Amino acid sequence: MSMTTRNYDVLVVGSGPGGKHAAIAAAHMGKKVGIIEMQPNLGGVSLQSGTIPSKALREAAYLNSKFSARGMRRALATQNKLSNSDFLIEAMRLKNTIVDKQEAILLNQLMRNGVSIIPGKASFVDEHTLEVKSPARPPDQLSADYIVLATGSRPRRPKSVPFDDKRILDSSSILKLSRLPNQLTIIGGGVIACEFATMFALLDIEVSIVDSHEQLLAYLDADITSILVEHMENMGIQLHMSTTVTAVKNTGDNVVVRTQRNEEILGSHMLYAIGRIPNFEELLLENINLEAEDAGWILVDANYKTKIDHIYVIGDLAGKPSLASTAMEQGRHVIGHAYNHSFKSIETPLPMAIYTIPELSYTGPTERELKQSNIDYIVGNASYEETARGQIIGDIRGHLKLLIDRQSRKVLGAHIIGESASELIHLGQLVIGYGGTVDDLANNVYNYPTLAECYKTAALDCINRLEN
Repeated sequence: MSMTTRNYDVLVVGSGPGGKHAAIAAAHMGKKVGIIEMQPNLGGVSLQSGTIPSKALREAAYLNSKFSARGMRRALATQNKLSNSDFLIEAMRLKNTIVDKQEAILLNQLMRNGVSIIPGKASFVDEHTLEVKSPARPPDQLSADYIVLATGSRPRRPKSVPFDDKRILDSSSILKLSRLPNQLTIIGGGVIACEFATMFALLDIEVSIVDSHEQLLAYLDADITSILVEHMENMGIQLHMSTTVTAVKNTGDNVVVRTQRNEEILGSHMLYAIGRIPNFEELLLENINLEAEDAGWILVDANYKTKIDHIYVIGDLAGKPSLASTAMEQGRHVIGHAYNHSFKSIETPLPMAIYTIPELSYTGPTERELKQSNIDYIVGNASYEETARGQIIGDIRGHLKLLIDRQSRKVLGAHIIGESASELIHLGQLVIGYGGTVDDLANNVYNYPTLAECYKTAALDCINRLEN
């Protein structure tokens, strides 16, 4: 069968956040750009089966729960909440509406900027040529001066776990449930595990977590995670820490999880939430002598360039931090680097958010990391309870922590748990990024009443410790 050849300046494989931003950045430079997507819908995992769907359902669960009826919001607590069955139907409908609207916006942005949308699976023929296969048309060979790989990742599904996507689930299939579980056992203690645990617990579902670590979100400071654990325990979440799963059995009606301690945890459903695997197999990297590491990541330099000068890798395929927000910046960065346009490398500390209930967000190092680096630092704390806004919304356990260099007074890190933590963190990120000091935060004027006042309170706490 004959194949046609089209020439592009830039070909992007994958239409997730990183791929989208790379394609549009190149189009803005007047380049001929094509974006190849193997899935029937645009937007990648982030839009279709990961970030956006899960956060949409999280919002619905939060608003339908007693957790949202605190402070002055108790005035609305007498309103009828949806039953669990009605909740899931309505939440899924609204989630799908949001995803559809976001996909329509993405399609419009790509078309408006003249980006060609090419459906199909891409694989390398040579260093400049990709073959695209689609069930609807003959194979096509497309060539480009630059190729950007943004293929994303998928949930890890070890062979030892008998996934059926009905009772034994991963983080994608759990978003397609037709009814809520009676009991949910979650394997893992990381971001995805904790997010789903709090979401389902708020819907009065019995949730158990099994994890091999001593502490949930083990890379964070214990004083922050202890607040989250307190919330989880108050929700009724059972924590089985420092143990591993030895067997999983699907009886048809239930899922039985056996642990290293010979515990048997019975649930109607199980979620496996340990790790993700980059999507690289379809690319046939061996055709261009490019290899993925054991974890599936492709080795890149500081500019996300592979050992082949005109091939770049961004997002989950490039390794940590594997965030949609960083993939977007990486997409713009690689196009700027490829065409020698002025661009700023990603130097400021990244904002990290965990959409548990309550939210947890941070930027900069943890106390553990500062101690390991022998940096002399001061800690300043502030409680949401001390602010009028915290009392109004009823979040009296929210907390903000600042880490300050004792000598230079520069802000090193900010850690927040509580409502709107993912929004509040950006002020701390900005101050750290420009090398600002604790005095900048202390002397700033904040709207009143707001949760942002916690920055001033924590800054003044630091100054008091520095001067006394």
